[in-house]
Amino acid sequence: MGFDSTRFDVNLSILFTELPLLERPAAAAAAGFSAVELWWPWTRMPSPPQSELDALRDALREAGTQLVGLNFYAGELPGPDRGALSVPGEESARFRANIDVAADFAHSVGCTALNALYGNRVDGVSPEAQDELALENLVRAAHAADRVGAVLLVETLNKPESPRYPLVSAAAAVEVVDKVNAETGLGNARFLLDLYHLSMNGEDLPAAIDAYADRTGHVQIADNPGRGAPGTGSLPLAALLGRLRDAGYDGWVGLEYKPGPQGSAASFDWLADADK
Repeated sequence: MGFDSTRFDVNLSILFTELPLLERPAAAAAAGFSAVELWWPWTRMPSPPQSELDALRDALREAGTQLVGLNFYAGELPGPDRGALSVPGEESARFRANIDVAADFAHSVGCTALNALYGNRVDGVSPEAQDELALENLVRAAHAADRVGAVLLVETLNKPESPRYPLVSAAAAVEVVDKVNAETGLGNARFLLDLYHLSMNGEDLPAAIDAYADRTGHVQIADNPGRGAPGTGSLPLAALLGRLRDAGYDGWVGLEYKPGPQGSAASFDWLADADK
């Protein structure tokens, strides 16, 4: 079974990072992609100068690439941080300061999916207090996303790489999604189903797809082991994406993998088998 290539987008925060940010949309377009996604590009800066936001908007437009997913501010990625919204003090304040900035930028480029990474557990604060803060901030983010016609995504990460991140199962993330929807009544919180992270947690991937495809708002992939391109590991990604399609998921699939020593442009050879 081959891949259906028509709904792949490229995550420009992990691919094409050998290039400056503003050159990456054109590089993705040159590689044959019309859609891209991004982690929040300004580390430690929830509210960058408007000139920088405008420059990124213009680079996306000039390349002819559609931004289909954007993270809210999440601290240092890649790095020790795994999110900000549940972290008391300065980090959650930065998240709140970023909510409308990110939502307005998403609206300016037609992006309709905003991802809110939960945040690591921290010493000296109870998990219950962090969860209460997280729900409060996710409710704010859901309202901002709704204002610009976007969905709010909640993501599972994996315990080996993110041992202090609390959402390390599909069920845990979906539970948060359900709480946000119950609190807001908007119904726009959705699950970000990342097959790499779930596989690293030892999750039954077909079972997770069957259980949560109807609440999935975005999908990301990388092979395992290694977080490389499809075919570099042992995950049956084509079959899993086919199962998602059969379950009714027709949204974007983000390529969120490490490109390998030959660089990003050379990391898409596996797409030669797409649509076969």
